[in-house]
Amino acid sequence: MPVTIERHEQICVIQMNRPEKRNAINPEMTLALDAALNQFEDDADLWVAVLTGYRKGFCAGTDLAESSGPRTERGGEYGLIRRSRRKPLIAAVEGMALGGGMEMVLACDLVVASSSATFGLPEVRRGVIATCGGLFRAQRALPLNIARQILLTGDPITADRAYQLGLVNEVTEDGAALSSAITLAQRIVLNSPVSVQESLRAMDKAFANADDAGWTHTETAFGAVLQSADMAEGITAFFERRSPQWTGR
Repeated sequence: MPVTIERHEQICVIQMNRPEKRNAINPEMTLALDAALNQFEDDADLWVAVLTGYRKGFCAGTDLAESSGPRTERGGEYGLIRRSRRKPLIAAVEGMALGGGMEMVLACDLVVASSSATFGLPEVRRGVIATCGGLFRAQRALPLNIARQILLTGDPITADRAYQLGLVNEVTEDGAALSSAITLAQRIVLNSPVSVQESLRAMDKAFANADDAGWTHTETAFGAVLQSADMAEGITAFFERRSPQWTGR
């Protein structure tokens, strides 16, 4: 199964399970994530969820060989990115969270990462752009110039750097991100679920107009990139395992 679900009383652990593909998202996983998140949202006895990856990688983003499939009705890309949620979602990150994987992290509310975790948006290295919220959510979660650096160079940052910059809430020893995320979730479920959910809803609504503008600008940028020769070259070079030869057209 591409996604597994475990219950820990009022806490739900959702785990991506394609380790042979570094947990990259294909259409099957998108549907499975959407179903898992729908189940979490609709179950009144579940108050907090933790999203994590199997083994030593969180998620490498979209599976370029298969695509991630269409947006889901409730969740959008990956079944998560455009989801209107009322319950907290914590990302527990071991290893890489790259491209769409980092955009999934940016769509979560809190982040716990192991010391060897890395975060990056390397789309420009393939002649594409971050289309799942990274262009506007990165600059919300990080200082503007750091967000620009990540998006324009494609270089990742370490867990410690992400913690210093405020993207990550807690850094743990390797292998301990999930257990620490569950502990954080347990601290949240000590509180009134009504208060927690209404607080989260109010904070999210404060960014609703900015998100609408962000999606519009992202779609405009992607439309320009989609027509470029550089995008075709970047994807071809990826599959041919070579450095791309950019033309700027």
